Amino acid sequence: MLSIRLQRIGKSKEPRYRVIVTEKSRDPWGKHNEILGTYNPRSKALALKEERVSYWIGVGAQPTNTLRNLLINANLLKGKKGKAVAISRKRQAKINETKAQATPEEASTEAPAA
Repeated sequence: MLSIRLQRIGKSKEPRYRVIVTEKSRDPWGKHNEILGTYNPRSKALALKEERVSYWIGVGAQPTNTLRNLLINANLLKGKKGKAVAISRKRQAKINETKAQATPEEASTEAPAA
């Protein structure tokens, strides 16, 4: 399956990305089929070959979640944005536990003293 993804090309602490089409299981720093553009996260500048992006999506290439959100911002795709960062079940359980502990404490402090 083909994937449209970001390939980091910037210097240390100066990220820049290349938008590429490659096989999903292949290393993003390895061979790729085509370079579709660049992305600078600091200036939020996205330069794409729009006709090639639409071609690859039409052929069946799937953009990653982050790139899908960027394409929606650039009006190349329609739909809702997705979450780009996944939280593990273990981490989510810990977050829910801390929220549950914080809720009873807040309720007791909010109650007026009679």
